[in-house]
Amino acid sequence: MAEKYRETARVITQEAIGNGIYSMWLQTTDIGKAARPGQFISVYSKDRSRMLPRPISICETEPEGAVRIVYRVAGKGTEEFSRLGSGDTLEILGPLGNGFPLERMAEGKKTFLIGGGIGIPPMVELAKRLPGEKQIVVGYRDARLFLKEDLEKNGSVYVATENGSYGTAGNVLDCIRENNLEADVIYACGPTPMLRALKAYAQEKGIECWLSLEEKMACGIGACLACVCQSKEVDDHSRVHNKRVCKEGPVFLSTEIEL
Repeated sequence: MAEKYRETARVITQEAIGNGIYSMWLQTTDIGKAARPGQFISVYSKDRSRMLPRPISICETEPEGAVRIVYRVAGKGTEEFSRLGSGDTLEILGPLGNGFPLERMAEGKKTFLIGGGIGIPPMVELAKRLPGEKQIVVGYRDARLFLKEDLEKNGSVYVATENGSYGTAGNVLDCIRENNLEADVIYACGPTPMLRALKAYAQEKGIECWLSLEEKMACGIGACLACVCQSKEVDDHSRVHNKRVCKEGPVFLSTEIEL
């Protein structure tokens, strides 16, 4: 089992980068050095009435231990985090979950890195670390293209917007088809309808496909069974056709799960 750490992290910087979307750099001792693309951290509120932490995916790390999270304000917990500035502190636990399997990538393979909405942030660190030719396909609601410039540093970026205000009008699959893109492996994170469509696309094309699920979590460490998804095989922990997104995931081979 991978090591996880509970730390008091210091906020280095924080800024708004979209409509209700914030980018925060945290200085950590161990978490940033241990994290892999696709993992997440649990962030604890200072308001003790909110006992459960908020799971937030890791967007980026730096060798000296800094961790970047990019999140959308969705409730009182994340609204509290958005008010923090340089020098403030946060209690965090991580790195948690299983990330994307970088070691499976063979030389010469072409990959799709596909992110939708708040599933885009994990693609930043993945693009930095993944070898080979990377085609990064991202889907937004509109032309507020947060993290696009960060992604362009490590791959070719293709954009789809729901309202057609930038790039391809439609979704990420529309973008792939419009640009005649092809790949050997898919790595994706985003809302369930997008992942369901990508799973079907990968099956049709015979492409290996890894999906990072967005799921509401409670404990974040696999104890409470609040974030299960349906699996092909019987889970060793629960003895039913379930997998814990926070523990066995959030990244799964598409053929192992039902969406």
